[in-house]
Amino acid sequence: MDSEVRILILRTGITVPCLVHGEPPAKPLLLLHAWGESRRSFDRLIPLLANFRILAPDLRGQGEADKPVDGYSLQEQAEDVAAILDALHLTSASILGSSSGGYIAQQLAVIHPERVDALVLVGAPLTLNRKPAFADEVEALTEPIKEDWVRQSLLWFQLGRPVPQWYLEDRVRDGLKMPVLVWKSALAGLYQATPPLDLGAIRAPALILRGEQDGLLTQADHEVLAARIPGSVLKVYPGVGHVVLWEDPERVAEDTNAFLG
Repeated sequence: MDSEVRILILRTGITVPCLVHGEPPAKPLLLLHAWGESRRSFDRLIPLLANFRILAPDLRGQGEADKPVDGYSLQEQAEDVAAILDALHLTSASILGSSSGGYIAQQLAVIHPERVDALVLVGAPLTLNRKPAFADEVEALTEPIKEDWVRQSLLWFQLGRPVPQWYLEDRVRDGLKMPVLVWKSALAGLYQATPPLDLGAIRAPALILRGEQDGLLTQADHEVLAARIPGSVLKVYPGVGHVVLWEDPERVAEDTNAFLG
């Protein structure tokens, strides 16, 4: 299957790279990576999603995307995603968001419901208004970002299952590409935002995937998230922590294929 990286000039004023894998008439599936990562966090998932046209951008400030000094509110990040769909000449797509990428996906589904065919929320929060424990550590960062610090930051998310070392090294490289300003601003944009479902309803069908051992987000929150999205499906993966995408891409792909198929 053909793949290319397209450089998208967005109406929101930035330029981002986007991996395009597959061709129409396959259904479009847009992948939104987590804070501090890049489109490459989907490298183990994409080969398992053979029935879709995959679109995987680097988001504002991360990976090889432009890194402006502002524009990191949840609302602005969701508008970037709508602009990515525009740049790809798509009226709508299904959206798979990992962790905070799923928070951005929810915001898009609330403010632009016509752009979202379905949601797959992989370890995604109901709310981030409870400032995460590591936020103070991020606020104390100074330039330049140190590799040792990025490596330590991966330990914030306890793993329930082994993850290939090459994949973890890729996440370190992602972290080193982010300026301190982006680490701070992108995180603040998430936890300072009004939770999307407090702003409006989500009507798109949703698959919610949770790691049973998620130490960051509670089971109760995921149950509320499922209850507030009509007709959604919540699946809990035994022995998996918060970063479901890292730990079990095979099952994420299997459930995504079944749900969207």
